[in-house]
Parts: sequence; structure tokens; C-alpha cells
Amino acid sequence: MSMKINGALPEPAELKEEYPLPPSGAELKRRRDAELRDIFTGGSDKFVVIVGPCSADNADAVCEYVVRLAALSEKVSDRLFIVPRIYTNKPRTTGEGYKGMLHQPDPDKAPDLHKGIVAIRRLHLRVIAESGLTGADEMLYPENRLYFDDLLSYEAVGARSVEDQQHRLTASGMDIPVGMKNPTSGDFTVMLNSVYAAQKSHNFVYRGCDATTDGNPLAHVILRGGVDKYGTCVPNYHYEDLVRLLAMYGKMDLKNPAAIIDCNHSNSDKQYKEQARIASEVLHSRSYNPELKTLVKGLMIESYLVGGNQRIGCDHVYGKSITDPCLGWEDTERLILSIAEKC
Repeated sequence: MSMKINGALPEPAELKEEYPLPPSGAELKRRRDAELRDIFTGGSDKFVVIVGPCSADNADAVCEYVVRLAALSEKVSDRLFIVPRIYTNKPRTTGEGYKGMLHQPDPDKAPDLHKGIVAIRRLHLRVIAESGLTGADEMLYPENRLYFDDLLSYEAVGARSVEDQQHRLTASGMDIPVGMKNPTSGDFTVMLNSVYAAQKSHNFVYRGCDATTDGNPLAHVILRGGVDKYGTCVPNYHYEDLVRLLAMYGKMDLKNPAAIIDCNHSNSDKQYKEQARIASEVLHSRSYNPELKTLVKGLMIESYLVGGNQRIGCDHVYGKSITDPCLGWEDTERLILSIAEKC
């Protein structure tokens, strides 16, 4: 057998007991979840901004970033609902490269999944305690979300996972907004089929159990651009793309039609400074077409303390991405204030 079992991981209930969410944190999450639900169901016209590092690689830097974000959130809370992007699981196109805090809580050391799970839970608990914000993460491994489901207010299913049955059915059992990204091909039909599946009830095998879900009416799409057969990035945030998405939503039996626009990845061709321009164009499309204003609920932005990115190594710059390049803090602050003015 070519697979070696290294050891058993703790059960989610055991980890939650060892690192519990205090009652004050649970109440904070309840309030934020209710406010976010209100936005996605149309009860609030606040605009969602999911913003933060491409990968949460360093707990101290992430918490410093989120504390700054919380102070900025106070200034724009009448118009924006800010969710810190705390992505601790990183899909790799070829399987090579840094796979996130789950695999390597210390990027300079060998993988340790047990320490990684503990590090992620402690990071999210620390973010809540220090900033008063609850975050977003990517559901890369559906069976692992029970370690953190009491801490997160938003989850995303990535472009490489959105066609996977287990991701779709697990999303149908969530009670928070879950964004289904378009696949790397950019196909809208695949993405909307994923939303349809996530909004329906299912019976399936989950963590060795026979599970039934109620369906998640808050499942929605994330447009992140695509890549054609020649490897060229094809953006899908333009006005025509949004109108097309609106029409396709109208032909399907889906609740709470909603879209989040990812300003980086294939929409920007990973030219991270383009995120501000893309955000501005999306906001212009919303202002021009009232139906798009209702459909487009928010933006996703990659940002960290220091702009750009770097390789893992001895000359490591604190607060600079070790995966995709991100906006620096000063640019991020200007962008979020600008978004608030235009909403």
C-alpha cells in the first residue's frame, strides 16, 4: 500500500473543548452572522468587503492586520460590512508549494497537520478576541470544517473544488453564506449548478456518518475570472458578464440571488494593484443598473500589511504574502474608504 497513516487527528468536539469559544465570542458571531444573513437576503443594503491576505501564514501578522481592519471597519460600518479574509487552506494547481497553515503552521518547517489544525483554531479565536470581527476561510477539505464551524461567518468553495460532490453537499449543511467560485475554466453553468446543489437538501456520507442537510439558501456565486485553453486569463467582472449572470440566475430556481466579485486571481491576472480599478468598475456597474446593485453584494480583495509577495526564506518580510501578491495596508485603507463613498 502506497499510503502511510501517520496518526489519528483529534475529533472536532475534542478540539473545541480544549480551545473553546467564550460566550462573548459566540454572541459576537451570532450578531455578525445575523447581519450578514440580512445582507444576503435583501434586508440590508450594506455592501460586503471580504478582505485580507492570500494566505494566513503568520498569526501575529494576521492579527495585527485584522486589528487595523477593525478600526477601519468602525469608520465605514454604516455602509460596509467587513469580513477579514483568513485563508488557512491553500489549493495548489500542481500539488506543489505552500499549502497553508493547516499543513505548515510554520512555513519554514515540515508539515504537521495536527499542529496545523490547532494553530488555525487558535488563530481564529485570537482574531475574534483582539478585533471583534469574525472571519472567512476557504473550505478546501470539507471534513475539516467542523473544527472551525463555530468561528467562521463566511466560507468559500474554490475554483478547483466547486465541481466536487462532497464540497457541494457539505455546503448544503451550512448556516452561513457560502460562496461558490466559478471553476478555472470560467464556466458560469458549472458555478450555478453548484449553488443549486448547495441550496438543496441532501443525504450523504460525512465523516463516517449518514448525514442529512436542510440546504443552504445563502449559497451564492463568486466571480474570480477564468483561464482559456491557451492559459490566458479571461476576466468576468465586466458589466456584460454581470448582466449575463443576472439573466442566468433568473432562469434557475435559486433563492437569494447574489454575487461576490473577486478583484484578484484571474480577474486581475494576479496584477494585484489592478484590484482598485476593478473594484471601481464593479461599483460603477452597480450604480448604472439597479438590478445589478441588488445582485452584487460585495467584493473580495487580497491585501496584507506589506504590498506584493515574497518567497519563503531567511529574508522573510513580516506581513508580506508568501503566496499571491497582495495590496499593502495604505492602498487597502484608501480603497475601502473609496468603496464606502461610492456605495
